[in-house]
Amino acid sequence: MKFTIHNEEAFETEAPFGPLVISGNDEFGYRPYQLLVSSIAGCSASVFRKILRKRRVEFEDIVVEAEVTRNDNPPNEVQAVHLHFTVTAQGVSEEQLQKMLHVASKNCPIVQSVNQSIEIKETLTLRT
Repeated sequence: MKFTIHNEEAFETEAPFGPLVISGNDEFGYRPYQLLVSSIAGCSASVFRKILRKRRVEFEDIVVEAEVTRNDNPPNEVQAVHLHFTVTAQGVSEEQLQKMLHVASKNCPIVQSVNQSIEIKETLTLRT
């Protein structure tokens, strides 16, 4: 990936989906911590979805909410990310989904890349 100055406040890279603008100021682009949390949530959810499909679990919806804990002192690093999954599905128990979510966490390359420095917690609610 190549990043170039987009303006005085941001950097930009061209990704296959389109341009990505990154800035420490959210008026000019995505903030780095937002991208970090989005990468953790998006990867975890994608792997979870693949496992659900592989196990032939039919679901209507998956919603992931991310709660971020950052250090109050500079450099304000991300200390923890709590991902809460709400799955709307029939014919599966919450216990089964919890096991699949655990497998997803173990197979998500982003979670595995950061879990030594950021506490990752994943919880789940089943809606029928």
